[in-house]
Amino acid sequence: MFLTLGLSVSALILDWLAGRSLNQGASLTVPFWVSALATAGVGYWAVPLLRSLKAGQVIREDGPQSHLKKAGTPTMGGAFFVPVAILLAIMLSGFSINVMAVSALTMGYAAIGFFDDWQIIRYKSNKGISPRLKMGLQIALAIAFCVWMLVTQPATITNLALPFGLALPLGGLFWLLAGFVLVAESNATNLTDGMDGLAGGTVAIALLGLGAVVGGNSPDLMIFCACLSGGCLGFLVHNRNPARVFMGDTGSLALGGALAAVALISNSLFALLILSGLFVIETLSVIAQVAYYKATKDSNGVGKRLFKMSPFHNHLELTGWTETQVVGWFYAIATILAVLTFTVR
Repeated sequence: MFLTLGLSVSALILDWLAGRSLNQGASLTVPFWVSALATAGVGYWAVPLLRSLKAGQVIREDGPQSHLKKAGTPTMGGAFFVPVAILLAIMLSGFSINVMAVSALTMGYAAIGFFDDWQIIRYKSNKGISPRLKMGLQIALAIAFCVWMLVTQPATITNLALPFGLALPLGGLFWLLAGFVLVAESNATNLTDGMDGLAGGTVAIALLGLGAVVGGNSPDLMIFCACLSGGCLGFLVHNRNPARVFMGDTGSLALGGALAAVALISNSLFALLILSGLFVIETLSVIAQVAYYKATKDSNGVGKRLFKMSPFHNHLELTGWTETQVVGWFYAIATILAVLTFTVR
């Protein structure tokens, strides 16, 4: 409720500040709400369908015990809200080449996630496809997207834009950074997807913030961000606590890929870094947990844990926070990061 109101008011204010009328084809508010209503409506058909197909989530036994009751909740929710939001973005942007390219990358990452989710459901195991295969597919798509950018985007794309009109010329190093950002961002949002409404809400805020940042120079990409942000909100109608459906890797990998792709084309990587602050923390918590465990292994091969559990949202829950408290605070921090990004852009 508060997130819906906050995002709606924010979209209106941002359109007003930019002098965009709601009668114009390009705005944040109209695409946001069209997508939100469409995805929420489709969800009332898709969620029961996923349940009838027995597409239930398998919960890891070593996770928080409070999550075991979620076993059997339908997953792969990204399979309905991501395509709907993307289709609307393509149409509302007038079939913009940039939007279609970002959409292709997003759907490619969604396909990887779908393959992973399907393996989990098929074999009733939370392992999915092998990490090596998943990473390989993500890298392959990232390379394909970078090749497309190399051919179609201006040479100045390799000059990394910084606040206050500054730029950092990276040359060929830009393409290594671009590939890393695509893979890292998709995995970071994937790690954040661990509580009812957590990834959907935080990514919705980040997308709306990114849309506001790129709107001046790339109105087509602004529409894409608004549609996907609205799609996340429509999904939250069914994913809010207690969740009736999870987005699965189908949704979480796609959302991270979308954020990274828009930031790359619009030369907004610095903005993405701030907007993704929560996703970065979640990722670093996993890396730190693994590194600390390996570094402290004893003669029996057992190490110590830096956190009670990673990613960090699980640590907070195991220290006594409720899911709704964690999600609420993450929403608040994501909002602060979005405001900060818009201020220093």
